[in-house]
Amino acid sequence: MDATVDFDIRRAELADLPDIIALFAADEVGGHGDTTEPEAFADYLAAFARIDTSSLQTLYVACLGDDVVGTFQTTLLTSLSGRGKPRLLIEAVQTRVDMRGRGIGERMMRHAIERAREAGAAKVQLASNATRAAAHRFYERLGFVRSHFGFHMPLK
Repeated sequence: MDATVDFDIRRAELADLPDIIALFAADEVGGHGDTTEPEAFADYLAAFARIDTSSLQTLYVACLGDDVVGTFQTTLLTSLSGRGKPRLLIEAVQTRVDMRGRGIGERMMRHAIERAREAGAAKVQLASNATRAAAHRFYERLGFVRSHFGFHMPLK
C-alpha cells in the first residue's frame, strides 16, 4: 500500500450518492447499465433509501479527504442451512480507477470481514464477474476460495 494514502471507511451518506454512482458508471466490465445521466438519479435515490433503512444492509465508502475513492455494500444473510449461522455477502466493490493498487480495496475487504466477525457470521462470500482475472487474484490473495459456480437470470 502507498504509505501516502490515508483514507477512512464509513457508512455512505446521501451526499455521497453522486460519487458512488460515478464509480459504477466508470466500470466498463460490470455491464449493469449504470449512468450519471440525471434522469437515472431517482432510481439510485430509491435504492439508496432501501439500503440505508435496512438493518441487514450497509453501503460503505472509502474516502480520501472529501473524495470518495471506493465503495462496497454488505448484506447479512441467514438461512436454515449451516445451522442458521449468518453469512455476510459483499457486493458492488469498486475502487476509483486512478486509486487502484494503493491498498484501498484490501482495506475495504478487511473492514467487511471484521463486520462479519462482529455479526457472528460463519463466512464471508462474494461474486465477481468471470472476466475479472485481476480481481480474482486479489480476492484469492486475501484468503477467498473459489468454491461455487454462480448463475443469474436477468429479469425484464
